[in-house]
Amino acid sequence: MSMNVGLFLSTLVTRAGIAFMRVLAHFPLPVLRAMGAGLGWLLYWVVVSRRRVVLTNLALCFSELSDAERNTLARQSFVYFAQTFLDRSWLWHGRPDVLAKRLHLHGAVYEFDGHAPTIVFSPHFYGLDAGATAINMNIDRDFTSIYSEQSNPLLDQWIKTGRLRFGRVRLFLRNEGVKANVSALRSGEVLYLLPDMDFSFEGTVFVPFFGVPTATVPSIPRFARLGRAKVISVVPRLTPEGYDVEVMPAWENYPTGDIEADTALVNQHLERFIKTMPAQYYWVHKRFKTRPEGSPSVY
Repeated sequence: MSMNVGLFLSTLVTRAGIAFMRVLAHFPLPVLRAMGAGLGWLLYWVVVSRRRVVLTNLALCFSELSDAERNTLARQSFVYFAQTFLDRSWLWHGRPDVLAKRLHLHGAVYEFDGHAPTIVFSPHFYGLDAGATAINMNIDRDFTSIYSEQSNPLLDQWIKTGRLRFGRVRLFLRNEGVKANVSALRSGEVLYLLPDMDFSFEGTVFVPFFGVPTATVPSIPRFARLGRAKVISVVPRLTPEGYDVEVMPAWENYPTGDIEADTALVNQHLERFIKTMPAQYYWVHKRFKTRPEGSPSVY
């Protein structure tokens, strides 16, 4: 009986949350951003365990900053986290003409021309869903991406529906293996990869990230080699008007065949992007959870 009650309450809360996001989609953007700022400040003070994660990440990556400067970055990070979460209301439920005004896609967009096998390196900045939506709305290509299912089926369906709203996108589950992804890549479908999370020891290599040996999935160089694909970066930046989504030129002479060096280069690109907007990266994740053998936990 208690399990049924728990499931009922979970379903009720999820449905109410999704309905609330549908309503928020019609709010003016300045109002949404103000709500996000308030929510972000609240989360910073209330969710103490996650605040410690953010501050630990920032201490490891920006040791040259003072404690006060890192605390400021952490507060900004929580605000951006909340603002970009609320922005999913209009990204996934707003009118297309509203999205077209708020999403500014620019840069080396020509890299999507034709049907050459292409990998998009999309780091975990808070605006990653805005970046994907801008690409799917404006680029006439077939896309694939790797997706981790949510434990809540209603939430899972909401996220998938939002991410598949525009364009031609297929989602492969993370446990499906690489064959289908490589086949799609070789056939001309663009592979959207977000490999900058800690997925434990399995299949990872330790390469520097802000000078810290960091467990990193070598999926970019492996897919690039297997799919004979070029790699481009897409970086979304939250702005007062919406999002600025920049497409970077294809990486030169990549991959080299040295899996460790090629994976380290992924982190080098990521570091460069983060330094331009350090508070907008996904610092709430335990990026350094997996440590080299014999090293103590940093969390």
